[in-house]
Amino acid sequence: MTALPPKPAVRAERVSLLRYMRLFRQDILSAQPARLYRAWMADFRTPFFRSVLANQPELVRLVLKDRPKDFPKSMRVAEGLRPLLGNSVFLTNGAAWERQRRIIDPAFEGGRLRDTFPAMWQAAESAVARLGQQVRGRSDTGIEIEEVTSHAAADVIFRTLFSIPIENKTATRVFTEFRDYQRSQPILNIAAFLPLPRWMPRFHRRRTRQSAAAIRGLITALTAERMTQIAAGTAPDDLATKIMTTADPETGERFDTTEMVDQVAIFFLAGHETSASALAWCLYLVAMFPEWQDRLAAEAEALTQPDFAVMSRLRLSRDVFREALRLYPPVPMMVRETGCPERLRERDLPKGTQIVISPWHLHRHTRLWDNPDGFDPARWATENGKTCLRDAFIPFSAGARVCTGAGFAMVEGPLILSMLLRHFRFEVVPGKVPVPVAHLTVRAKDGIWLRVSPRHPARP
Repeated sequence: MTALPPKPAVRAERVSLLRYMRLFRQDILSAQPARLYRAWMADFRTPFFRSVLANQPELVRLVLKDRPKDFPKSMRVAEGLRPLLGNSVFLTNGAAWERQRRIIDPAFEGGRLRDTFPAMWQAAESAVARLGQQVRGRSDTGIEIEEVTSHAAADVIFRTLFSIPIENKTATRVFTEFRDYQRSQPILNIAAFLPLPRWMPRFHRRRTRQSAAAIRGLITALTAERMTQIAAGTAPDDLATKIMTTADPETGERFDTTEMVDQVAIFFLAGHETSASALAWCLYLVAMFPEWQDRLAAEAEALTQPDFAVMSRLRLSRDVFREALRLYPPVPMMVRETGCPERLRERDLPKGTQIVISPWHLHRHTRLWDNPDGFDPARWATENGKTCLRDAFIPFSAGARVCTGAGFAMVEGPLILSMLLRHFRFEVVPGKVPVPVAHLTVRAKDGIWLRVSPRHPARP
């Protein structure tokens, strides 16, 4: 029988609200019952609010694509992320969100992906060099691979956003502080459960507040320096410059320093955390299934020079990366709310009902996917895979609020994966099976440990 990739255990069908809150703060994945993998819609009621989880593709499409303005982002999610993200595009709604997207979106349109490709290539080469240093002299205990992918993804962000490598002093400090923030911040704050007034403290952990303040301070310094370079006409043509010099076509306004810090923070969260998570799980999956690893390594021989056209030749890598995003979507749940009373699946929902869209459950739904818990990159060429790709695959959300960097991620992920597999072989470490848990993103409880060895020992 083919082994299945690791999946968290599920809780008992019925638990008290207090028990559920405790489980939720530890890990939102194992806090959920098994029925969510087969239900089209499931109710959850508390004394303070009502929520429903929507898995039916028609409901997901209604909320995310057909009527997104009627289902704004829930501010309950914002409670936990506000110290770091401020009023970034990830947390705003309405006119504020629309203005932010009008300024941000042009930086990721058209040929900008091609323009950022050399920086991605350089980050991938640096990742290979750093891993090569770790591999030399390493014992069979393995290497913690999430650390490797976090470093690589952070390098991509700094090179494409601010034209500096991760080795830059400020970049290194941001990376270190962000790692601490990720480990200390649960995905939801207590205010996600309790209707606290705006003036009441949100009880963020002290370390979370300190890390958020440190990160924002460092980003503020980078942003202020870039504004000075823009004024002097010496700024590099990277994503930060593009965003900071783009005016809202409706108002003519640009981001000020505080607004830009908010946006850089979410770029780092969305572009670093999500990519690092997906890449780490991807490497674990190909270690579990070495036949796929060998096929990807052969395909990666096409990586001879930093030409964007090479991405069209990394088809298997793209399918494997997509399968990793299906099994381990970096953002496991998204929360919207009803802006007015609604009737969904014969149920009356009052205004303010929380609508949970869960890529984690949707991507493994037993009524939608063939072999939902199995690793099968070939599924994307099947009729079932093509249908689900359209109706039940949302690692970057969908509709108006789809992640603006989705195309960026689908270049970065396959490129770094291919570059690493061209140079190294990855094997699972016996007895070290990673357990998926959700903090800011889907990570492994005790890390992902893999044995790494040079694929071509004689290759320089």
